[in-house]
Amino acid sequence: MRSGQVIYPFEPWTVTESSFDAETNQRDETVFAVGNGYIGIRGNFEEGYDGPPGTSLHGTYLNGFYDSSPITYPKARHYGHPLVHQTMLNVTDGKLVELYVDGEKFSLFSERISEYSRRLDMRKGTVIRTQVWETGTGKKLRIRIERFASFESKHLAAIRYEVRPLNFSGEILLASAVDGRVANQAGGGDPRAGSAFNGQVLQTKESYEHRTFCALIQSTSITNFAVMCGVEHILNHVYKLETAVAEQRVEKRFRVQAEENGTVVLDKFIAYYTSKDDPEEELLQLVTDELEAALTAGYAELAAAQQAYLDEYWKTADILIQGDAELQQALRFNAYHLLQSVGRDGRTNIGAKGITGEGYDGHYFWDTETYILPYFLYIQPEIARQLLKYRHYILPKARERAREMGEAGALYAWRTIGGEETSAYPSASTAQIHINADICYALKKYVEATGDKPFLYEEGAEILFETSRYFAGVGAWIEGRGFCFTGVTGPDEYTTIVDNNAYTNLMIKDQLEYAVRVAAALREERPERWAELVAALGISEEEVTRWSEAAAGIYIHRQNGLIGQDDSFLNKPVWDFAATPKENYPLMMHYHSLQINRHQVLKQADLVMAMFTQSRRFAMWEKQRNYNYYEPLTTHDSSLSTCIHGIVGAELGYMDKAYGFFQQTARVDLDDYHLNVKDGIHTASMAGSRLMIVDGFAGMSVVDGALHFAPDIPAQWTSYAFNLRFAGSLLSVQVTKDHTIYRLAEGKPLTICHLSKRVEIDEEVTLPNRALEAVIFDLDGILTDTAEFHYEAWLELANELGIPFDKAYNENLKGVDRRTSLEFLLQRSDRHYSEDEKERFMQRKNERYRELIRRIRPEHLLPGIRELLEELKAFGIRMAVASASRNAPAILASLGITGYFDEIVDAGILERGKPDPEIFLRAAEVLGVPPRNCLGIEDASSGVEAIRSANMVAVGIGDPGTLGDAHRVFPSTGILNLALLSDTYHSVVN
Repeated sequence: MRSGQVIYPFEPWTVTESSFDAETNQRDETVFAVGNGYIGIRGNFEEGYDGPPGTSLHGTYLNGFYDSSPITYPKARHYGHPLVHQTMLNVTDGKLVELYVDGEKFSLFSERISEYSRRLDMRKGTVIRTQVWETGTGKKLRIRIERFASFESKHLAAIRYEVRPLNFSGEILLASAVDGRVANQAGGGDPRAGSAFNGQVLQTKESYEHRTFCALIQSTSITNFAVMCGVEHILNHVYKLETAVAEQRVEKRFRVQAEENGTVVLDKFIAYYTSKDDPEEELLQLVTDELEAALTAGYAELAAAQQAYLDEYWKTADILIQGDAELQQALRFNAYHLLQSVGRDGRTNIGAKGITGEGYDGHYFWDTETYILPYFLYIQPEIARQLLKYRHYILPKARERAREMGEAGALYAWRTIGGEETSAYPSASTAQIHINADICYALKKYVEATGDKPFLYEEGAEILFETSRYFAGVGAWIEGRGFCFTGVTGPDEYTTIVDNNAYTNLMIKDQLEYAVRVAAALREERPERWAELVAALGISEEEVTRWSEAAAGIYIHRQNGLIGQDDSFLNKPVWDFAATPKENYPLMMHYHSLQINRHQVLKQADLVMAMFTQSRRFAMWEKQRNYNYYEPLTTHDSSLSTCIHGIVGAELGYMDKAYGFFQQTARVDLDDYHLNVKDGIHTASMAGSRLMIVDGFAGMSVVDGALHFAPDIPAQWTSYAFNLRFAGSLLSVQVTKDHTIYRLAEGKPLTICHLSKRVEIDEEVTLPNRALEAVIFDLDGILTDTAEFHYEAWLELANELGIPFDKAYNENLKGVDRRTSLEFLLQRSDRHYSEDEKERFMQRKNERYRELIRRIRPEHLLPGIRELLEELKAFGIRMAVASASRNAPAILASLGITGYFDEIVDAGILERGKPDPEIFLRAAEVLGVPPRNCLGIEDASSGVEAIRSANMVAVGIGDPGTLGDAHRVFPSTGILNLALLSDTYHSVVN
């Protein structure tokens, strides 16, 4: 894992820097940015920046406002490759306020600055900077500057600039400007940062000024968008006004006779409008009206509205952690910046860097639907709806892209602002066709959480059916496999252009199944809308049937007991991690992509991502086995990775590992883990920090329209609490070490599942997090002793083969399956045996064993077992048998105890035997009990290892010397009872 450094002190509701450092300034400009989902203003100083080149990125951005530039290809442009880049532009600078005393300009680079502080206040929604400046002539002034971008009005930002002379009275000059001389950051060696532009892009068309008002209108070169920035002012002091108009700058100068210890306050209001949303000829009037309204309201009223908006937001967005100030601050910082960055007008989205910097050119990716929309879905579902409306807004562009790719339907761009594909690298963009399924995954989750069928049947159905049509066309039936998707790239960009990426195929399978269900529901509930779609899109019953057939036939590659990330991944050599220097991460910055692609190495979660988004399609044992294989191969070079590994790790009971991933996820920006916060925040990782709490630690999921929870808590915490909206109700959840409290805060009662138990929440309900719900028994040596029969059968075979065999060596065969037992036996032979011979040996041994066990009768139950089974049954404890013996059903029937058990795991279906935990995880799954609420009883070390690996409490029967890994060992089954097992269980889990 990467390690960061503590940069800002841990504070519950604020982020503070107490000294200015030019070396870290560009990072701080991101952290202290203000925004409202439309306007984004980096933490640049109002007075400008006089520091060394390369230590500041001056930027103000408007979500969705971009220009294009031609993509230059080394040779001719290949068919289907995009023509132009799209880059979010640095727009007109409206925040400038310069302070002069005796002709000397205030600058942080003066040697006479003291008491510096800058603070982001996440409850008020403001950034406040204070400092004391001493001029060259010894005059001291306390300067306080507060700014925010209004959440109530997306077109408005405001600055309050306060100056207080401390040791003199006299004239001060405040020069407020609008400046059109802006440019984007030039591209460098990092493909994640910079833009296609060099120099100024916006062309200034006209300037305006009247009294305290001034404005500039500028336009882009290729997209022909116009932007107008206008400003207005209020001073609390008598002033003399001067105006200076240059070619691209309009400046209002306020000369004030200030008094010692008196405070001069300049309130500046900034408005932005563009022709993307309104006719260009109306922009001046719109800006003027916006500023007039701001002047009428005044700064104090606007600031109060800002705080009121956030008060409402924090009711659902806040997560309370007891016992971890570091992560408490990070969660709020992330939630605040997400609100600042997300578009919510149905025509904009949220960029990978928000509107805080120019990384990734301000593009929108799949991050929205897989990380950020799920974040907002349960706290502000209307924002989630608007993000989906954006996808419908650009659906015509997705249709054009599909036609360009020679397919019907719609293919969404991998990275875009306006809807067109803008990446010149198809292997890492257009090949990621899972973007379609990611969008429909978000649509499905949205409808599950809100019940918003009107949206589903109108905009949603068009998205769903058109993208399903694309998948049905681009997939192909391949003999011996099924319905396949070849030449694709999954989430892991270190493994490109592969066949049958598992994440892609599973997401498409889920989408096609959903499309079939929605089509059926439309025919039943809205036949007139179905008829409209049939007429408009040309959908037929036959086409929907083909979707159903394709979904049923989608191929998933399996090999050696693992799920292949794709068809070839498991056949590649593993990357030499031990020989890779720490400074060579991220790999993409130090190794050729072909070198990376030839190895088993991942940039980010891929199959593990599928275990999260398609959780119900994986058995728990499958998740554990594949997680344990793929996690060590993952570099987490992408900030999208750690939260997914943390969520799945928490589900598997790897809480310490999950907590480590949570730290990296939550503080990726505050601690600058990837050393690129200077280019903007990591919005997906920010959203992932909440997903890790809610979906990971609290184990929330939606199954068949109901909320399910499986709460757990990191050892470092005493409790955590969050709210979420579901089906129109507001549910409060508090998790402690021992129990979870569910409280209905608003709306109708909700029926939830807590650790698989259905509970109605109409007021407040407290439920235990851990409870002994199931006991899983081995057979041999626990319920009865068939070991002697096994020994006799193996001994006869060994004697026939001339292999030495005794009871001491027989101990190696305990708890393992027949094949493994035979291999142990044959290790003592100097001959090599064919597979056919081995099959005959196992058959002969089993036939002899079955003859011997016909002697078993009820009296062969081991001491205390019948009484224990009776007691467990009386108290409602579920029971299963997890034995490697395929003869278990016959033996249980001979013992007369079959009726006690809810399940008997079929040893014949196991892919791997003990010590692999598969058999115990299968038992828990069929019992419907979380593994952590199960206790397993074994007499063999391999069985104890399997129980522990399954995240269950392990009880051993026998010799503590050989069963030392068990949580508790007893000499005999005769002393077992429910009280003893319950005491053992709770002593471990508590």
